[in-house]
Amino acid sequence: MWTLGDKAQGAGDSVRRQGERRSRWAAMGAAGAMALMAGCRQDMHNQPKFYPQRGTSFFVDGRSVRPQVENAVARNQMHENGYFYTGFMNGKEGDGLPFPVSMPLMQRGQERYNVYCTPCHSRVGNGAGMIVRRGYAAAGNFHTARLQAAPLGHFFNVISNGYGAMPDYSAQLTPADRWAVVAYVRALQLSQKAAMADVGNVSHVEPLSAIAERNGFPAGFAQEWGLPPTAVKGTPTGEDYVIPVPVNNGPSTGAGPGPSPGATARQPAAPSSGLSNATSKQ
Repeated sequence: MWTLGDKAQGAGDSVRRQGERRSRWAAMGAAGAMALMAGCRQDMHNQPKFYPQRGTSFFVDGRSVRPQVENAVARNQMHENGYFYTGFMNGKEGDGLPFPVSMPLMQRGQERYNVYCTPCHSRVGNGAGMIVRRGYAAAGNFHTARLQAAPLGHFFNVISNGYGAMPDYSAQLTPADRWAVVAYVRALQLSQKAAMADVGNVSHVEPLSAIAERNGFPAGFAQEWGLPPTAVKGTPTGEDYVIPVPVNNGPSTGAGPGPSPGATARQPAAPSSGLSNATSKQ
C-alpha cells in the first residue's frame, strides 16, 4: 500500500530521470553540432572564389569573368603614351621639358630633390649621400660622363620606374614634381662644370674654394667627395650600377625602361606652351 511519502519519492525519481535524459540529449546535441561545425570549417586558403577562365552556374551567361563596366578607365590608362607622363617620345627617352623653365619650377625641384634625393645622391648630386656613407649601395653620380649625356627623359623614367638598387618614386612625386626634379638635376650638373660664359651678366664671380676658405672651411672642402670604404658598390670590380637596357623601338607605354642611357634621343615635339631645355637661362 502506497503512502503519501512513497508517492512523493516516486514523483521525484521520475523528474530526476527525465532531467538526466534531457541532459544526455542536450550533450549529444551539442556534440553533434560541434562535429557539424568542424566539418563545415572554412579557412582562408579554401575560400569560395572564381578561377580565371572557368565557367560557373552562378551567372546566367555561365562565365566567371565578368565584362568590364561600361566607360570604365584604368588608372593612368589615358596617359600611357604622353611624354609628360612617361618621358618617352616615339619609343625613346626625350631630351626636353614639357613646359618652360621658370624660377618657381627650379625652386620646387630643389625642394623636392632635397627631400627625396639627397639621402643617397647628396645635395650636390655626386652619389655620396648620408645613406651611402653608412653602407647602402652607391647611388648614381650625376656628374659622370654617362649621366651628363643622358637625356632628361632618362631621369624622369628612372624616378618613375626605379633603376638598379633605386626604387621608384612615382608614389611620392607627381609627374609635375618629377619634371621639376629633373630640371634641378640638370642645373646641378651645370653647376659642377659651368664656365664664365654660363654665368651671364653678373658683377662678381668667385670660385667655391674661396668661398669655403672665407667661411672657415679648408680649401679641400670644395673638392670632389670620396666614398667611404663601407659603401657598397654595384659590381665585383667596384664599379657603379650600370644596367644594360635594350633599345625599345616599339610604342611607348612608360611601364618599362627605354634605350641605353647614353643613346642620343630625338627631341620631342613641343606642345603648345613650348619645350625648354633645363639649362636655359632665366
